[in-house]
Amino acid sequence: MNTTVAIFEDFKIRRHYDEPTETWFFSVVDIIQALTQQPDFQAARNYWKVLKNRLKKEGSQSVTNCNHLKLEAEDGKKYLTDVANAETLLRLIQSVPSPKAEPIKLWLAKVGYERMQEMADPALSLNRARETWQKHGRSDKWIQQRMLGQETRNKLTDYWQEHDVKKGEEFAILTNIIHKEWTDVTVQEHKKMKGLKTHNLRDHMSEAELIFTALAELSTRQVAESANATGMTENTAAAKTGGNIAKKARLELEAKTGKRVVSGQNYLAKSSNPTPATRLL
Repeated sequence: MNTTVAIFEDFKIRRHYDEPTETWFFSVVDIIQALTQQPDFQAARNYWKVLKNRLKKEGSQSVTNCNHLKLEAEDGKKYLTDVANAETLLRLIQSVPSPKAEPIKLWLAKVGYERMQEMADPALSLNRARETWQKHGRSDKWIQQRMLGQETRNKLTDYWQEHDVKKGEEFAILTNIIHKEWTDVTVQEHKKMKGLKTHNLRDHMSEAELIFTALAELSTRQVAESANATGMTENTAAAKTGGNIAKKARLELEAKTGKRVVSGQNYLAKSSNPTPATRLL
């Protein structure tokens, strides 16, 4: 679980990065505590409890959009906690009279979710990503493939969202199904193979891995579209079929070249690189 703590002024804000959906989720009560400048955490919890009940009665979508994750508390134990992405938090913030509302909005954009600027100008996110990859020594060819793969991924998740697949856990389940179908390993197993912990797996894929991931996700979407797959059951079937199409292509390439496509290579510092991919036995 990629959970970290960010700091807003003197307040600690717990957050969790969901890699499959590439989304930061923040602890709602921590944001409330910072907004109300309340030093007592229990008082902040009570404030959020009252506000949540009021918003529920008003039929606010903001409360409905809150998720639940186990986050570590001050006592070192993990408790189920209300979390929300930045879009939902921006709506919740409007319900709390506080002079810290605007600073919190700017802070959210800076530390975890730059979507506000990118919604106005999508090219910003592309340019930011390209600059980051260039700084990390990626080739122009790799960057092009990474961005094409992300476009393919976005079209697939757009389809899921429009066909009764819930963003978050269900996206992650389907992503893992596709990945395991074409690679024969889960996302976590692939990350472990590459020696990754909190890193984004796709940012450490080889050009071939990126291409086959895109093929699997493209195939999944087109299979789903042809069947008008709706809900988890039907999209699970499409995910298995799409992943299997890429797997067949992978096996054929490996048979021709004698080299594995799925590897332990990464873009971490050379000293921490796992053993490079070996030839097929």
